[in-house]
Amino acid sequence: MEFRYAAAMPEAGSEPAVAPAPATAPASAPEPPLLEIRALPSWILGRAAARGRALVAEALAVEGLRMWHHVVLSAVRDLAPVAQADLGRGVALDPKDVVGILNDLQGAGLVVRRPDPKDRRKNAVSLTEEGARLLVRCERVAREANDTLLAPLSAAEREQLMGLLRRISGTTES
Repeated sequence: MEFRYAAAMPEAGSEPAVAPAPATAPASAPEPPLLEIRALPSWILGRAAARGRALVAEALAVEGLRMWHHVVLSAVRDLAPVAQADLGRGVALDPKDVVGILNDLQGAGLVVRRPDPKDRRKNAVSLTEEGARLLVRCERVAREANDTLLAPLSAAEREQLMGLLRRISGTTES
């Protein structure tokens, strides 16, 4: 299945062009490019995140999905039946982007939108059986991609890394 939707996030691996900083070090002591930037935790985390996104995007593409389609399918499964507006807030997407993604997913037979029984002015979104089956496959390949990302780490290091990432990101373990 091929989607027309252009993801709200840049494609994995794409980076904005950055003009080089003017040289301020004396000519006798050249510094490697971006030495200060590359020493920042935010830079290193960004590079690791970009690599992780690329691995997951590649794995999901085999199943015919883009990352935001996977995110929305997962949220629909966890929250269904869920109003479109609540879904958008839950995954931090603009309402028009949610509509585009849901149009793609509904067109592929992965979700259905019906009037919300609590408020008939709203649409409630639920997974179809095919959407649930595809989501299981996507979760498996996404886990495998993350295992590839973390392959250089021992099990204890992975656990420690996840704890540290949760602390600095303000997220909680689920």
